[in-house]
Amino acid sequence: MSLDFTAVDFETANSSNASACAVGLARVRGGVVVETEGWLIRPPFPHDRFFEINTRIHGIRAEDVADAPSWDYQLPALRAFLGEDIVLAHNAGFDMSVIKRASEAAGSDCPSLSYACSVQIARRTYDLPSYRLPAAAAAAGFEGFSHHDAVADALACAHIVIDAARRAGVDSVPALTTSLGVRLAELEGFSAPAETVFA
Repeated sequence: MSLDFTAVDFETANSSNASACAVGLARVRGGVVVETEGWLIRPPFPHDRFFEINTRIHGIRAEDVADAPSWDYQLPALRAFLGEDIVLAHNAGFDMSVIKRASEAAGSDCPSLSYACSVQIARRTYDLPSYRLPAAAAAAGFEGFSHHDAVADALACAHIVIDAARRAGVDSVPALTTSLGVRLAELEGFSAPAETVFA
């Protein structure tokens, strides 16, 4: 086996996990980042209102996504990039909930995914006063990135996992999670309900 996975990061328009407005992705093969991708997303109605606090965090405004493709339109591209990879995210419960809730809101099929959380990996790898993404990434040697830019955050997550695997002396995500006692979890996919047709 080799250290292959994809790191993901979502930004949201408001407090609803269905309000995905940006995604960042970083593909890792053999412990090296080989590809990144990211795009803006028009959140599904009625989760499309932008809160000032969210915009202050990530800088994305309603007008920035007005012409962006919707979640249901872009979901196939997301699924294609993830492929069969194990997915890593910093505070993965949030990002997996975004995939699930945005799919529900858009009436889209939700993919099944295996995933792990780089916060938990960092907690078992480093001794830090904070395990927020900038602090954990700095411990991994990845500094100076634009926090809350989705692609930059996905890259930071990827570097944490790569460094943790190096320190643990393992060459796969399952071996890493096992060695650290971190849960390798599953997002259970579902099919969108069929539209009711009235005669």
